[in-house]
Amino acid sequence: MKGMTLEAVAQAVKGTYTGPEERKESELSSITIDSRQVEKDGLFVAIKGARVDGNTFIPGAYDDGALCCMSTEPPKDETKPYIQVESCEQALKDMAELYRAGLTIPVIGITGSVGKTTTKEMIAAVLSQKYDTLKTLGNFNNEIGLPLTIFRIREHHQAAVLEMGISDFGEMTRLAKVAKPDICVITNIGQCHLENLGTRDGILKAKTEIFTYLKPEGKAVLNGNDDKLCTLDQDERISAPVFYGLPDGGKLDQTKEGAKLSVYAQNCESLGLAGSRFMLHTPKGEISVTVPAPGRHMISNALAAAAVGCELGLSLEQIKAGIESYEPVGGHGHIIQADDMTIMDDCYNANPVSMKAGIDVLSEVEGSRTVAILGDMFELGDEEAQMHYEVGQYAARKGISLIISIGSLAQNYEKGIEEISRTGGYAGRHLYFADLDAFLETGIREIRKGDAVLVKASHAMHFEKIVKVLQEQ
Repeated sequence: MKGMTLEAVAQAVKGTYTGPEERKESELSSITIDSRQVEKDGLFVAIKGARVDGNTFIPGAYDDGALCCMSTEPPKDETKPYIQVESCEQALKDMAELYRAGLTIPVIGITGSVGKTTTKEMIAAVLSQKYDTLKTLGNFNNEIGLPLTIFRIREHHQAAVLEMGISDFGEMTRLAKVAKPDICVITNIGQCHLENLGTRDGILKAKTEIFTYLKPEGKAVLNGNDDKLCTLDQDERISAPVFYGLPDGGKLDQTKEGAKLSVYAQNCESLGLAGSRFMLHTPKGEISVTVPAPGRHMISNALAAAAVGCELGLSLEQIKAGIESYEPVGGHGHIIQADDMTIMDDCYNANPVSMKAGIDVLSEVEGSRTVAILGDMFELGDEEAQMHYEVGQYAARKGISLIISIGSLAQNYEKGIEEISRTGGYAGRHLYFADLDAFLETGIREIRKGDAVLVKASHAMHFEKIVKVLQEQ
């Protein structure tokens, strides 16, 4: 890790170094908080958590080849390189900021209420057609995960795509200070984390903190179909934002100079669970593209990737190849074919917008009984009951054959479904289970071969267990 000497790191984190003086100029090979991932000449940061105290692994880290360890506790062996800090969590950010300062590659930061992960994967797929691209893995998108992702960047990398997730004010500013993105992508302003952020305007304010450390020559790539984001053409923190979207999205005034869609899709054609085909229009020209993942929202994610690709000099052919090479990740709209059953694994997260998008995709499946297994959506604030009620109504109006609601908040799905049923707008079946265990005990028998099944809830509901059971049936 170029420039990451023990002396430089100790200064960056305002820590106290102990150990051999001659080792202070030694350069770190890696940084980790997981003792199982310690590498030779690496740094092990001993975070003290609620369940595991990283300090107990310090001796083993040295045995495994660590050059240095970092902790809030004083060293037990002052003969080995050691840095004591006030906060390991803050030290991670300080070190990542130091390391980021030495990088010259373009960094793309992605945030938004819905679609961060799929957009991140799509952008990485596109950029990989020209650049050796590093991307965020898993859920490493917070104040611990983001620094760890930045530490993975090496000299051979030519671009980095970083997902940035928040739940409160100020978090994005701290993340942006570390990442200092050259291109900021915001997918949408939805209804996530209303518990802390209050309103969609609050969410807009929190998400756009990403611009705080954007350089004057940096770019903002924004969803022009979002009614909140399309107002940012006058934001003083960004110059000449790039808007992407579908012209029939109806949010941008296409006659307004500076607020027109630069990248957009026309002639969209659904291919069912195989994805969508559309004509991609960009400042570089137009080309026919197929997105190998279902749903209108995936077209929007592809447009974001195309916009970033254009900004970083990719050709239309490279952008097309990148979009068409996209592969969904588990829990994010992943389609699983399991023994004559189609499973839409979308159980990593949920909010009203993504719930309705998943229901839309399920409703378009032909030749199969459609089953929606819907769980609680969390962090929606005071209107959570009403939002669940409206999603239940939406699923009923879409004619899903069997709607299964699971969880305490999910009772409101049931109320919405029953309301549509009473007026003759829904003729399917609907079942309610108080919790996941109750469903797995009896309700799982309702699913049969040939079904198309959507599995969706907030991550804390652990609906990945349902996906696993369905695959094993």
